[in-house]
Amino acid sequence: MTAALPDLLIEPVVRAALLEDLGRAGDVTAAACIAPGTRMTAHVVARQPGRIAGLDCVRIAAVLMDPAVELIFVHRDGEDAAAGQRLATLSGDARALLSAERTALNLLGRMCGVATLTAAYVQAVRGTGARIACTRKTTPGLRALEKYAVRCGGGANHRFGLDDAILIKDNHIAACGGVGPAMERARASVGHLMSVEIEVDTLAQLEEALAYAPDAILLDNFSLADLGLAVGMAKGKTVLEASGGVTLQTVRAIAQTGVDVISSGALTHSAPVLDVALDAD
Repeated sequence: MTAALPDLLIEPVVRAALLEDLGRAGDVTAAACIAPGTRMTAHVVARQPGRIAGLDCVRIAAVLMDPAVELIFVHRDGEDAAAGQRLATLSGDARALLSAERTALNLLGRMCGVATLTAAYVQAVRGTGARIACTRKTTPGLRALEKYAVRCGGGANHRFGLDDAILIKDNHIAACGGVGPAMERARASVGHLMSVEIEVDTLAQLEEALAYAPDAILLDNFSLADLGLAVGMAKGKTVLEASGGVTLQTVRAIAQTGVDVISSGALTHSAPVLDVALDAD
């Protein structure tokens, strides 16, 4: 199973979402309609089949609103659920649970959607040896959660930000005056633990980049034929990552060229939300 995120990473996101929803006066509907002290039991239910991710968001949202809430989880992140299956049961203060409902479901549905789409990509390339990876094209403020959801879907994470790996892209190359100067400056400026990847647009750029032994090379919008040639040129000396225009319909053919990694921003920026609900007894 995928290692859980620390609550310290999740709670600020959940707290900010609750604050946004509660506004300046709190949940006026729950306060008006539900008598103080009323208790309720409700179930988190998947209305569509999908890969589960984000149950800790449900837990933290509920606990922030009702520290005494009782939770029973039927599923775990990284598991698949069928339509209609219960994911969790919550028992606690009715006002609190209903105030937490939308925040909990928004985050759960978003993360399940990312995990489900990722799982579909992973299944599409099964048996090829290629890994599916996400990018930095994430929802602002939700990167840690969405990248965790990618892992729940069986995918891998690319860099988390601008500070954890060097990725020399086309505009960096242009500003530096070429592949060579960019690679030389990158190698001279970082320690031995910092990975260096460079993006190339042509086979000629790939040949130039290989001479500098980067840790990885991103093949941007290469045709299938050129991807196959690139694999032959690299001869396993570096990690080859294919990116650009990757879809569920094209990803297997890309994987069959022999590249090591296929990255797609669609995993996070275009994943449909999985329909989840909170149903009271």
